[in-house]
Amino acid sequence: MVLTENEVTRVEGALYPHESETREVRNLDGIWNFVKSDEGNPTQGVREQWYKDDLSKVKTVIPMPVPASYNDITTDPEIRDHVGTVWYDRTFFVPNSWRDNQRVWLRFGSVHYEAFVWINGETAVKHEIGHLPFEADITKFLKFGEQNRITVLCDNALIQTTIPQGKISEAQRDKGIAIIQSYTFDFFNYAGIHRSVHLFTTPKTYIEDVKITTDLKESTGFIFYEVTSNGDIPLEELRVRIQIKDKRGNLVGKQTTKASELKGVLNIENVKPWWPYLMDPEPGYLYTTEVYLEGANGKLIDVYRVKTGIRTLTWTESSFLINGKPVYFRGFGRHEDSDIRGKGLDYALLTRDFNLLKWIGSNVYRTSHYPYSEESMQFADEQGIMIIDECPSVDTENFNQALLDKHKSSLQQLVNRDKNHACVVMWSIANEPRTNQYNADTYFGSVANYTRDLDKTRPITAAIAVPSKDDKAGRHLDIISFNRYNGWYSNTGRLDMITDHLVEEAIGWHKKYNRPVLMSEYGADTVEGLHILPSYVWSEEFQENLFAKHFKAFDTLRKTGWFIGEFVWNFADFKTAQTITRVGGNKKGVFTRSRQPKSVAHLLRKRYFAIGKEVDSCRTPEDLFQYIATSFNDVCIKAENTAISN
Repeated sequence: MVLTENEVTRVEGALYPHESETREVRNLDGIWNFVKSDEGNPTQGVREQWYKDDLSKVKTVIPMPVPASYNDITTDPEIRDHVGTVWYDRTFFVPNSWRDNQRVWLRFGSVHYEAFVWINGETAVKHEIGHLPFEADITKFLKFGEQNRITVLCDNALIQTTIPQGKISEAQRDKGIAIIQSYTFDFFNYAGIHRSVHLFTTPKTYIEDVKITTDLKESTGFIFYEVTSNGDIPLEELRVRIQIKDKRGNLVGKQTTKASELKGVLNIENVKPWWPYLMDPEPGYLYTTEVYLEGANGKLIDVYRVKTGIRTLTWTESSFLINGKPVYFRGFGRHEDSDIRGKGLDYALLTRDFNLLKWIGSNVYRTSHYPYSEESMQFADEQGIMIIDECPSVDTENFNQALLDKHKSSLQQLVNRDKNHACVVMWSIANEPRTNQYNADTYFGSVANYTRDLDKTRPITAAIAVPSKDDKAGRHLDIISFNRYNGWYSNTGRLDMITDHLVEEAIGWHKKYNRPVLMSEYGADTVEGLHILPSYVWSEEFQENLFAKHFKAFDTLRKTGWFIGEFVWNFADFKTAQTITRVGGNKKGVFTRSRQPKSVAHLLRKRYFAIGKEVDSCRTPEDLFQYIATSFNDVCIKAENTAISN
């Protein structure tokens, strides 16, 4: 098949809804009404126009929390395993004060996989690809000073042209035909309204988008800004006034553009750069960029604020640097996954996860295998945790034009959403794509070049699982990331077949492409509380021994200068589809699904902080080594110092 460079429909704006002098925000999270469609008749509700009235008038509804995956909320296996469409609705009140001289917007943080939205029975917006936000101006559909109804149709079906891919088939069951959803990726296909739903207002003419990039030269920081407006007032009658405030709210820079010029650059003297966790005593330092859209006469029209970390990213054939300093990544692949709520946004869980990341000494994670919530990106900015930001392409194969167009669209939406986050240091365009297949070279060349056109300030990677000799995509990447499970999927249980194999493979990747290399996945399934001596697969002892063998290989590779990071798979245990190889899900987590440490977490913590002390001169926690005996502790300290110096 010949793949062509089709024009991709761009999603513009979609700024996160923040209140300001000119904007109000209302949250529609809570308990919604829910109806499951008949799997054999998924379009019935559309044909019968269920969206024209309350769902309760056409079907028996059940309560469903938003945000949350619907799968694990009830005790009904048919809801958990449902394939196809489901419906949500609720009512909300719009005050009369919102009627005049402003727009009212509806915004979803994420609906998986495809969404159709109606307001008071009228089509408001449609969106495909989960894990990404979408919004619509719904002013014309609203009844001000009255109750309004929102209806959402959500479809979780994955096929060969969705991102990610899947297959739908039919199978005979005891009574009739069952619809079967299959997919090759190893996590549960949770569905529903996964993130917050907001109503918010803007003026008739408003700030549609703000793009910010930064630079550093000695003690001076530079903030380059570009503002996009939309509305009735012509561009030549508009200007922007920019104010930069530091963490304490002190004004450190300001500028007003000429009419029709909504872009410029501000210099910040004695700047405090944004640094990752453990690379500076004050990581995650953020300024506030205040954007005031004004008429040419100075009349205030709209206000929006963006948190801004000032930092630089550079990369070579052998290194990755932030603010001119080499970075060694030590982190995780993760999942947005937890008991009951599935992939639903949960602030308590989010806060716990970042506490654990800092406790263990991690400075980075990859958003495997889809974009994570905007709230988590904001948290990462503030905490100084670097992010490899991954689009929803996982196990991509059977390359075709429709798939390529959607793949590009997912990346355009991702870059548009996360472009201003200092924490985002790399774009990942796929996880474990079948890069040995015919057309992989053309396909991923197109995807990589498209992403590079969207953002030239960050490097591009992909987590590759095929052997380097068979890969056709790596030449299009800036950083080589590879996944390999030595001692687990390869040579299961053989701890003596890990270290050399890993070193040889990493060297092979570097020789082939002459790029920096990192290991994006390694690990072993481990049952919490299972102890076997001598160590044996699935035991906590085996997980520790397997990690130690990888550590030895990583330290050998670190001496080359081009090996730049190690990522454990996985941060925490997570749910998968029902299979005979997964007992309650994937158990490769360093933490359990309830976010409690397995034995290996303490081993990994010692390593991550030892590396942090070596490469970043960070302080180590006082409780890193528990007191045992004077002579023993002296030996441990000497051994740690010797390992670091070597």
